[in-house]
Amino acid sequence: MTFNLTYKPFGARAILVEWPSKIDVLILKDIIRFKNTIQENNIKSIVELKSAYNSLLIIYDTICRNFENEINLLKTIYNSHGLQYDSLSTLWKIPVCYDVCFGIDLEAVSVEKNLSKDEIIKRHFQAIYTVYFIGFLPGFLYLGGLDEVLHIPRKSTPRLKIEKGSVAIGGNQTGVYPIESPGGWNIIGNSPITFFNPKSNPPCFAKAGDKISFKPISLSDYHDIKTLSAAGVYQLESEVIRD
Repeated sequence: MTFNLTYKPFGARAILVEWPSKIDVLILKDIIRFKNTIQENNIKSIVELKSAYNSLLIIYDTICRNFENEINLLKTIYNSHGLQYDSLSTLWKIPVCYDVCFGIDLEAVSVEKNLSKDEIIKRHFQAIYTVYFIGFLPGFLYLGGLDEVLHIPRKSTPRLKIEKGSVAIGGNQTGVYPIESPGGWNIIGNSPITFFNPKSNPPCFAKAGDKISFKPISLSDYHDIKTLSAAGVYQLESEVIRD
């Protein structure tokens, strides 16, 4: 499946390619396929490719003197890319403690949604999420697949400090704050693992197209896993699946 894409200069040495403006797994697969094809063409002047929900930013090593030529080349690559999207992906099983000491917004979400806290937790961890891209913070996974019943507005006034590992929902998304930071999502738990380590290769274990499931754990297990993760010896559960 191909899409009607738009191509436009983005600064002096980048081109932004855009797909239809919506969160869709078919668009994600097409972005990944196009990105992989560009990389396989080994264009020396391209130094970085950054993807988002419905776009791909192509960054060059020098100022583009002729955007029209570069765009025409990209269009040729896209229209001729016959590669099939690899239907194999990695499912990462992320431990999460939903204890009330971490889920500081569970009560508010419970009232807003007229659901018990247990029901909110159950709906959250029973879903399988898709990693669309990594951004906002290093190791912050933008995930699609949140149960529609849990869609809830972001906070009108963001917190200035969100604890590292906080698992939160906002709008139609869920995610985990990889480091301490400001944030406006509703916090329902915490994960004890490390999502970004600049000394690792790659620094973040997940990539666009991967899947995520959340595995509920006790407070005692949380502290055990956090100790192992801090020591760099915790082995995150994962399996290869077919989409």
